[in-house]
Amino acid sequence: AGGREIYRQKFAPLVPGFTHVPFGDADAVAAAIGEDTAAVVVEPIQGEAGVIVPPADFLPRVQELCRANGVLLIADEVQTGMGRTGRTWAVDHYGVEPDIMTLAKALGGGVMPVGAIVGTARVFEPLVENPLLHSSTFGGNPLACAAGCAAFGVLHEENLAARAAEQGEKLLAALREVAEDHSEWILAVRGKGLMIGVEFRHEDVGGLVIAGMAQRHVIAAYTLNNPSVIRFEPPLTISDAQIQRAAAAFRESMEQTAELLQGVDLEE
Repeated sequence: AGGREIYRQKFAPLVPGFTHVPFGDADAVAAAIGEDTAAVVVEPIQGEAGVIVPPADFLPRVQELCRANGVLLIADEVQTGMGRTGRTWAVDHYGVEPDIMTLAKALGGGVMPVGAIVGTARVFEPLVENPLLHSSTFGGNPLACAAGCAAFGVLHEENLAARAAEQGEKLLAALREVAEDHSEWILAVRGKGLMIGVEFRHEDVGGLVIAGMAQRHVIAAYTLNNPSVIRFEPPLTISDAQIQRAAAAFRESMEQTAELLQGVDLEE
């Protein structure tokens, strides 16, 4: 379903019928929906594209379009779900109720590889009479399911979504302070909760900053589809002291990188 050729070419022929539109452009979604459209698939906040937060009215408008045209709305919450953005699900920021959500990553609590699909009763109705229509050899693994249930328990018992919102504001503010001091290298700092991206004017700058942070024992990584952006997605349990340490490592690495690149034209 993804649009990048580098990830598609090795797996051709692919399932036909996918149309890609610019993220955050509800008018483009409206233009792409036709009488044969089955579903709209969307990340509430794009992860690998560079932690892109859509306009506030984007997802509500997409939901309206789907409802009006009898089209399913599928939210990919693999990265954004389980409290990461400061709400249990990122769609909660926008008051949207998708027909289907895909979940994984944090669902396993860091101990088991777990993925899940959840949907409305209407979506799952065809499976009531014949569940084998949607089955897999290892689906419903008891240990994986136990890990998922335990992860949900901790998420709610420790109110981790609210904690992500609170700690995310602190981390976002600390990173933006550094960005203001290095605006010649940093374009933007954005995100929700503890899903934060720092966009550089050149991807090589981000690479140097990542290396500098690693030397200071703080791990960050660039987003796969936009290497100009490095992401900060720490555990939802991150402490104030750890936020300060991460921000200090970022500042020191940025200062080190800026000094290294004095007089260097990265566009040559």
